[in-house]
Amino acid sequence: VLYTAKHCQLVLMALSPKEDIGAEVHQLDQFFRVEEGSGEVVLNNVRTPICAGFVVVVPAGARHNIINTGTVPMKLYTLYSPPNHRDGVVHATRAEAMADNEHFDGKTTE
Repeated sequence: VLYTAKHCQLVLMALSPKEDIGAEVHQLDQFFRVEEGSGEVVLNNVRTPICAGFVVVVPAGARHNIINTGTVPMKLYTLYSPPNHRDGVVHATRAEAMADNEHFDGKTTE
């Protein structure tokens, strides 16, 4: 988590080749932008190819996943609105993130 405000949060992510964020559903809105790499987004069971420069908007309640189908790391960022994670949290791997049951605790960056 890079920055947390009262109503939104900026999170940086990197997915290794063949890695995904894991299918999930949030009760908040989410925005993704792909900066490097390529893959696909699965939004409510609809698969769409994505690559650097693509934006994905995920409305609250939509089941979604992002998968790196390329051969190089996929770098992206996401905006949650409202915040979803504890400010400053860092997970080096997906397994680490899945094992940590942390959530936004109301504390912002500033």
